[in-house]
Amino acid sequence: MIKKESIENLKNHLDVVDVVSQFLELKKSGANFKACCPFHGETTPSFVVSPSKQIYHCFGCGAGGDSIKFVMEYEKLSYPETIEKLASMYNFNLDYENTDEKKQDTKILEEVNKYYQKLFVYNENVKKYISKRGISEFSIEKFEIGYAPISIDTINFLKSNHYNLTDAIDLGVIDNGTNGLYSRFIERITFPIYSITGKLVGFGGRTITGHNAKYVNSPQTKLFNKSRLLYGYHLAKEQIYKKNQIIVCEGYLDVIMLHQAGFNTAVATLGTALTVEHLPLLRRGEPKVILAYDGDKAGLAAAFKASVMLSQSEFEGGVIIFADGLDPADMVHNGKISELNEIFSNPISYIPYSINYIVSKYDINKPNQKQKALTEANEYLKTLSLLNQDEYKRYLAQKLNIRENLIKISSNKQRTYEPNLTKIDIAELCIIKSILEKPKRLDCVLDIVDSSMFEAHKNEFELLLTDIENISLNSIVLNEKLENYDDERLNQELLTLVYKFYTNKLTAISYDNTLDFKQKANLIRKIKDNIYQLKLGKLVSYNL
Repeated sequence: MIKKESIENLKNHLDVVDVVSQFLELKKSGANFKACCPFHGETTPSFVVSPSKQIYHCFGCGAGGDSIKFVMEYEKLSYPETIEKLASMYNFNLDYENTDEKKQDTKILEEVNKYYQKLFVYNENVKKYISKRGISEFSIEKFEIGYAPISIDTINFLKSNHYNLTDAIDLGVIDNGTNGLYSRFIERITFPIYSITGKLVGFGGRTITGHNAKYVNSPQTKLFNKSRLLYGYHLAKEQIYKKNQIIVCEGYLDVIMLHQAGFNTAVATLGTALTVEHLPLLRRGEPKVILAYDGDKAGLAAAFKASVMLSQSEFEGGVIIFADGLDPADMVHNGKISELNEIFSNPISYIPYSINYIVSKYDINKPNQKQKALTEANEYLKTLSLLNQDEYKRYLAQKLNIRENLIKISSNKQRTYEPNLTKIDIAELCIIKSILEKPKRLDCVLDIVDSSMFEAHKNEFELLLTDIENISLNSIVLNEKLENYDDERLNQELLTLVYKFYTNKLTAISYDNTLDFKQKANLIRKIKDNIYQLKLGKLVSYNL
C-alpha cells in the first residue's frame, strides 16, 4: 500500500494544467484553459481547467475534480493505478507501507538500453549501416542508438542480472509466446523513446536483416502510448519553445539527421499518423508546426490528413514538400542544408495545401470531376472558422476556375455552452462563489444567512455549509460569468439578499392564518427590527 504522505507529496508535485494537457489539447481562455470534454461528445469547449484552483469542470456533463480524478476517469484506472501512473509520468518515487511489496522495476528499460548500446559498439555491420546513412558519432551518442541481438541473448541478459521477468513483460521488453519467452526486439537497430519529462518508456527498432516489418515499436504499456509520444521531443523541447517551431517528421532517422544538420526542433511520430492525441503535445508553447513528411505518395497523403486536422484546430504552420520522392534524412545526407533552410522558412500553409491536395485528386477539366472536387473542398472549408472560410473560398474558386458565389460556406460549429442564468441566479451564485474563493468568509456568513434565503440555489448553499470541497461546486468556481466579490461588495450583496428575504417574510406572515396572534405579533416585531437595522446598512443575525 502506498503511504498517504507519499500520495500527498505527489499531489503537491502535480499541476492540473500540465497533467490534463498531456491528454487533451488545452487553449487559454482568460485565467483558465478550455477544451472539448473527453467524457461526452461535443464539438465546442465546455471543459474548463483552472490553474489557480487546480481543478477541472465540464459545464456540459458535470464531470470535474483534480489531476488524479482526471487520469482515473480518462484512463479508466483504479486509484492506486492512477497514483503509480502519475508517479511514473513525473519521475516521482512513491513510498509503500509494506516494504515487502515490490513495485515494478522500471529501471529494466534503462539497463536494457545500456545493454543495446554496448552491443552496438561491437557490431561492425550495424556501425557500417549507420555510417552509410550519414549519422555521426555525436548523433549516435546523443540519441543513444543501440542494437538488439537474437532473442535468447536479451532473455539471458535479464536472467543473469536477476531482473523480474514479469516486469520485463509488462514493460514491453519481452513477451510470452506459444514456445515460451521471446524478445520484442530481435536483430534490430534500437532507438530509445523518452516521455516529455525525459523518462525512458520504450523502444523503436529498425531491421537490417530483412524482417517483414521494417520498423517495430514497444507494445502498449502503462508507460508507452505511441499515439501520445513524439520521438526526440525530450531533446527538442527547449529549442521548440525558444524558436517557436516544431518540425514533425515520419521516421527516427529523419529526426536524427535533421538535428545533426542544426534543425534541432525536429520530432517524429512513432510509426503512426499524426492523431488528435498528439495535439496536446504539439500545442505546448504554441509553436508553429511544420510537417516535413516524405515526398512520396504516402507522405503527401499523410501530410494532407495532418493538415486538415491542424487547420481545424487552428494551429499555425505549414507543409514542406520534398521533390523527387526524397525525405529529410536524404536531404541532409546529400548536403542540401541551405535548400532545407529555404524550404523550412517558407512552408505551404495547411489550408491551401489541403485544397491543392483535394483538387489534385480530380481531373477538373471534366465538369463532373470538377463538381466532386468542389463538393469535397467545400465540405472541408465548412469545418474551419468563418474567417478562414471567407478567406479561402476565393482561393478555391481560382483553383477550380469557377465563380466565387458557387462556393457555399457556413459554420458547423455550435455555440460554446453558456448557462442560461437569471438575475436571481447570478446574484445568489456570486455570493456562493465569493465564499468558495475565500472559505474564511463562511464564519462571518453563518450567523447572518440561512439557506431558506436562497430562492434558486438553496441546495448549493447547503452543500457549501456541509461539504465545501465537494466537486459539484466547481462549476460555480469556474464560471467566468460569475463575479468574485471583494469583502465590501459581498456585504452589500448580502444586505440585498437578507433584506429581500425579510420583506417577503413579513408579507407572508401577515397572511399566515396558522399562527395565533401572539406568535404573529412576535415574529412581525423581530422582522421589522431586522429590516430597520438592514436599512441602516447593518447585517443582522438570523433569529427566526
